[in-house]
Amino acid sequence: MPDGTDLLCTRPRGVLRGAVLTLVFTGVLATAAATGSLPRQEPAAERAGAPPGAEREPRDRAPVDSAALNRAAAAAMADGKSGKKAAEEFVSRSGDRWGAVYDKREYEEFEQALDGAYTGVGLSAGRSGGDRVRVTRVQAGGPAARAGLRAGDRLVSVDGRPVDGLSVSEVVALLRGDGMPGSSVALRVERGRAAWTQTLRRARLATDPVTVRRLDDGAVLIRVEAFTKGVGTRVRDAVRKAPAGAGVLLDLRGNSGGLVAEAATAASAFLDGGLVATYDVEGEERAVYAEGGGDTERPLVALVDGGTMSAAELLTGALQDRGRAVTVGSRTFGKGAVQMPSTLPDGSVAELTVGHYRTPAGHAVDGRGITPDLPAGERAEERARTVLSGLGGGS
Repeated sequence: MPDGTDLLCTRPRGVLRGAVLTLVFTGVLATAAATGSLPRQEPAAERAGAPPGAEREPRDRAPVDSAALNRAAAAAMADGKSGKKAAEEFVSRSGDRWGAVYDKREYEEFEQALDGAYTGVGLSAGRSGGDRVRVTRVQAGGPAARAGLRAGDRLVSVDGRPVDGLSVSEVVALLRGDGMPGSSVALRVERGRAAWTQTLRRARLATDPVTVRRLDDGAVLIRVEAFTKGVGTRVRDAVRKAPAGAGVLLDLRGNSGGLVAEAATAASAFLDGGLVATYDVEGEERAVYAEGGGDTERPLVALVDGGTMSAAELLTGALQDRGRAVTVGSRTFGKGAVQMPSTLPDGSVAELTVGHYRTPAGHAVDGRGITPDLPAGERAEERARTVLSGLGGGS
């Protein structure tokens, strides 16, 4: 899944065993720029560089009172005001840093995003020096790619509105527009000394969040960009099809999270059942388990960074705590809030934090992230491949 602001940032639903819950990172759907995924916050690509430490320590707060939230929305509607806006203000004042409110159309797009599809122009954007916004990735075959846009191009304006100084969330909203396939959006773009205005039409696009390839030494690299529907099975199938004895490099860098059930299925590829994570819902502890029959012998290295979030952190924590993988890279994002959807009187939906999840060893993730076994910076993949080779994962 493309990173940055163009695609979906999924919210993991169905935490196994029937729980109707979500592990959403920072208001979910931070990625969505030209896509129709929801504009909620800065993208993973931008937040990946945030230094770990005290500023990300979790802040325990009482859960948002959903009944009071509904009353606030209803009161606003009775006064002829926006129930959604009133709900947003209520959630903001509550201190629920992961809480978010979506109108009916946005929430429908959110649900569709979990299927690995979205409406947009196929580009990702993020900050690059000061207030400037640049294209960070272009999806092959999408409207942006067909128009010749490239990663590194500077985005100057969207539909005539300058984007310098706007938050990435605001840029996302402009690129999204009405989120309808066929609708147009005019982008002012700079590349070096050249500048031009490009009009694109949003289209329905599909994502491919899993890529598998053989490395030169015979190991298998499985890159997972998000845990949308079907991803867990694809990971499990890739492991089963890998040559006997070949190690696996599981690349979770920039993975914005997704469906918890899919992350648990992916864990099942490497574990023979057992605990993946625990979580609490309003004080009641529950658990997520892997299925039995996974490959517990194949050498495994998990590659992570500051963009590894939510359900991807759940998987990382399980593999690390249970001694199944050597983790390499930099500290993960730190999104471990369990959220539950609440429908408001006007049909909008609020995602409210009701608890937090923990790794099998009981470590909290929210606000802390996961520290890898072996820290690595720009040459993280090279180091991860060296470690995997040392484990006997190469030919």
